[in-house]
Amino acid sequence: MADRNAIREHMEVKGSDGGHVGTVDHLDGERIKLTRTDVAADGEHRFIHLDSVDRVEAEAVVLNRTTSQAQDEWGVESVGAAPADDEEHGAGAGSPTAGP
Repeated sequence: MADRNAIREHMEVKGSDGGHVGTVDHLDGERIKLTRTDVAADGEHRFIHLDSVDRVEAEAVVLNRTTSQAQDEWGVESVGAAPADDEEHGAGAGSPTAGP
């Protein structure tokens, strides 16, 4: 894994194919949080796990997967999203943990 201390705000994040994945907002634990204002983000914060980083160059974080693979795998945090309801956590109708 690349040196996490070399990752800085506003660095470009690129796939192994050189394509634009996003722009670093900040590190969030073991993930890179991408800015939601980046054209690739569709208004949502996206997350890339640090295990996906191949190297850090002078002005870019380069991933060990292609742009398409990274976008298929990234986590999403919707801005202003409502908390998840019980149905999304397996407690929907017919579930043994569902209430009356």
